[in-house]
Amino acid sequence: MVKRLVFLITVIVAMAMPAMAQTWQIDTAHSAAHFAVRHNMIASVRGTFDKVTGTVEFDGKDITKAKISATIDVATVNTRVQQRNDHLKTADFFNVAKFPSMTFVSTSITPAGPGKFKLNGNLTLLGVTKPVILDMDAPVGPFIDPQGVHHFGAQAVGKIKRTDFGMNWANAVTVAGIVGIDISDEVAITLDAEITRRP
Repeated sequence: MVKRLVFLITVIVAMAMPAMAQTWQIDTAHSAAHFAVRHNMIASVRGTFDKVTGTVEFDGKDITKAKISATIDVATVNTRVQQRNDHLKTADFFNVAKFPSMTFVSTSITPAGPGKFKLNGNLTLLGVTKPVILDMDAPVGPFIDPQGVHHFGAQAVGKIKRTDFGMNWANAVTVAGIVGIDISDEVAITLDAEITRRP
């Protein structure tokens, strides 16, 4: 009788305790940061950063309590054109030699409708830190693979202005009588991340 009572109390206490956050790893092989900029005011050029690393503190249930810390290896920029990739790595743009990475650290995650969230955080690029807000879908998962590793996936999208971070290089162009610049200030970004946790 005493053993049953102790067991019952233990179960009740365990159910009442909040789920503990666990450290998940961003799976570099299945994660990437994508971007798109308007070229000559007429078409979008897209690219990726192929190496994203970092951690997510997440209890596997309440995404609003998660804390995200991600690092993007700027040298892995890939627009499918080597000459353009090389130019993007120079001081005109990402200045890879001086700033080899950019970072994102979340500050809060808030509900924004069914299955939608606002991901607030600080983006550090070229040594400048600015707050950004991304629209994030509810994470999908968990998926447990044959090795017992837990997986979640999520996507977040948003826009930033590159000149906010001191990335000012551009040339003037005129299209259909409209004067503008050859590379848009506004940059659309998409973050695709798969996070994993071993049992």
